[in-house]
Amino acid sequence: MASQPRKVLLFSGHMIDSPSRKKPRFPADKEPIAAKAIGDVLDRIAAGPGDLAICGGACGGDLLFAEAALARKLNLAIYLPFDEERFLAESVNFAGAEWRKRYFAAKSRASMHIATEELGPLKDDESPFERNNQWMLQVAEGHGAGKVDFICLWNGVGGDGPGGTQHLMQEVQNKSGRIHWLDTRQLWPEAE
Repeated sequence: MASQPRKVLLFSGHMIDSPSRKKPRFPADKEPIAAKAIGDVLDRIAAGPGDLAICGGACGGDLLFAEAALARKLNLAIYLPFDEERFLAESVNFAGAEWRKRYFAAKSRASMHIATEELGPLKDDESPFERNNQWMLQVAEGHGAGKVDFICLWNGVGGDGPGGTQHLMQEVQNKSGRIHWLDTRQLWPEAE
């Protein structure tokens, strides 16, 4: 059995903006700023080899976090709310071939978890994204609530639908864990 992680880093954050997005939230040209901010948090909390990093696999924040975690030799676990083909269509492909390539590069070095396979089918009134958030948090806290650091790349307002970063932030606030909020309104104020 693998040893228990010293720290568990749970992440949620905005996707890169779709070209059709009306009001910018995470413009593609802000990627270097977000990547640096995520890396800086991991360094500040001394995340390192053997620690566990948990995130989704969407273009933008998730994959930037995954790459930063892998660069620091963390064990990476990626959680998808439904089958990979649908996930790629909804959360990666719109941002272009480079993000798709980065998804598969992260996947090749991660343990993959797909909610519909491991948790079963969704109930009629259940959001796949809210369920995925709750699942990731449950797994993180399963290693000990005192080990959890939640990192979020978020503008502080509601998302485009249920189960976004706001939802996971509220779930973490209701439970436990240290929160490291990378407020995009401060990272790139002109986009808000």
